[in-house]
Amino acid sequence: MIIHNARFVGSYVKTSQCPEPKRPEYAFIGRSNVGKSSLINMLMDQRKLAKVSGTPGKTQTLNYFLINDDWYLVDLPGYGYAKVSKTQRQNWQKMIRDFLAKRSSLACVFVLVDARISPQQADLDFTNWLGELRIPFVLAFTKADKLKAREVQANIEAFQQAMLQHWHSLPQHFITSAKSRQGKKELLDFIAATNQKLATAS
Repeated sequence: MIIHNARFVGSYVKTSQCPEPKRPEYAFIGRSNVGKSSLINMLMDQRKLAKVSGTPGKTQTLNYFLINDDWYLVDLPGYGYAKVSKTQRQNWQKMIRDFLAKRSSLACVFVLVDARISPQQADLDFTNWLGELRIPFVLAFTKADKLKAREVQANIEAFQQAMLQHWHSLPQHFITSAKSRQGKKELLDFIAATNQKLATAS
């Protein structure tokens, strides 16, 4: 897939405020500071489409971007650590869960996982919750350029082994780097293929 245009549509705090569910939507989410905004900007060939911040918790709304006038990329708030109040974190959690559980046009969730570290319980709990609700998702391991390939692979395998304590089969995964642009073609090809399947089924 070639990105011809990507534009910001709006930010919303409730699922009911989001654009009409007439196009496929791909949600990007991960623990705070996982490199989500950097990855989105790399995929879209834009430096400042999604706001990048070194401060966890920068994204606080459901941010919609229309891609190629054909599908939506939805930038969701991170889960896990963020320097905000307990009440604010609870509000984010409710907003995210309502969106993911109720959004009829949601085609797939990209769960971003830091490839540099050992499995984190917050990531495992989130994937388990998606599985319980049968929400389709794939894994995107980020910041792969920070380690040697064998170290990245070892961390991915550790994460998969942790998942297998609750899963019979594993979701598809991608290895990415916003800096080296690794994984860009694979992720966009996956979205293109999914869009094609949805168009054929409709």
